[in-house]
Amino acid sequence: MILIDPPLWPRHGTVWGHLVSDASLEELHEFAARAGIPPRAFDRDHYDYPIERRGDLAGLGAVEVSTRELITRLRASGLRVTAAQRR
Repeated sequence: MILIDPPLWPRHGTVWGHLVSDASLEELHEFAARAGIPPRAFDRDHYDYPIERRGDLAGLGAVEVSTRELITRLRASGLRVTAAQRR
């Protein structure tokens, strides 16, 4: 399932949220491509998306969840990349 959390992180003149899959990176990449999210927005286990795209992503089938729920489901899927792994 594709999930998005509320955009809460300000940067580059907008506010950003996270787009993830709780099933596979393949599903995530396919959804991002279909939604027109550029590959440079990918960060190991998620894509960053601007607040302006939230409605579009939900319209394409992304399920809106809290940040806590998104992280919980990403961890449960085994796809979460930890801070230690990012180093």
